[in-house]
Amino acid sequence: MSDRALAVVRAGALTTVQDRGRPGHAHLGVPRSGALDAPAAALANRLTGNPPTAAVLETTLTGCAVRPRCRVVVAVTGAPCPVTVDGRPVAWGAPVTVPAGAVLDVGPAVRGVRGYLAFAGGVAVDPVLGSRSSDLLSGLGPPPLADGAVLPLGTPVPGPRIAPDVVPQPAPPAELVLRVALGPRDDWFTAAAHRTLFTGVYRVSPAANRIGLRTAGPPLERARHGELPSEGMVLGAVQVPPDGLPAVFLADHPTTGGYPVIAVVREADLAAAAQAAPGTPLRFTPAARRR
Repeated sequence: MSDRALAVVRAGALTTVQDRGRPGHAHLGVPRSGALDAPAAALANRLTGNPPTAAVLETTLTGCAVRPRCRVVVAVTGAPCPVTVDGRPVAWGAPVTVPAGAVLDVGPAVRGVRGYLAFAGGVAVDPVLGSRSSDLLSGLGPPPLADGAVLPLGTPVPGPRIAPDVVPQPAPPAELVLRVALGPRDDWFTAAAHRTLFTGVYRVSPAANRIGLRTAGPPLERARHGELPSEGMVLGAVQVPPDGLPAVFLADHPTTGGYPVIAVVREADLAAAAQAAPGTPLRFTPAARRR
């Protein structure tokens, strides 16, 4: 077993291949996709000596288990979780060498939602439109992992790998605070709705996924009740469907939509949104104006 590949032993609830995504194709109806917690994915790549563009595995809540067919350096970041190699505990958030044929098991998240598993050389599935990311909305890229699937691994970057001394990583949020800029359709909502958006306490809904973070809480009152023609949607858009409950668009969001967008979340806050478990309290707050 010397080939550079890994076999999936346990696929988990939802494990996908992700990299930095495929921005720039919205005019073709193709979402950006990519790792929801981009800093955690970048850290996993850094720990294994990969360039930041390398593809990793993104797990959801229950982790996954894989059997590399070659000796490989791996790292697990994102949601804290137990990690074992052939049943023996190994470090989370640090580079670990896994022998050929051993089972690497990334356990359920202790806190947070999404874990990132990097392999030296990266996951080398074929790119589509310049990215190896799985896109759950359009179906581009490799499908979510299934038990028994085999994924190729790339060749590690030559030269000595320098392990970092410190790997700061924020903990999953106990309360999610999202900074937003109002618009483009904030005029479709009443003044009371604006107050509710910034004073109401929401919670992350169990219906949240890679497409969007849905909320439970006070509905936002519309000032206009007509139909809005479909228009372009951006990452972080806070769209308000007919039930009045705001939903935040994440990496696999549709590129157009017909419900009004009351605000847009700062992109820097979306990594925390990716790690907010169902039931997490959520507040929207006005973003400071940039000079």
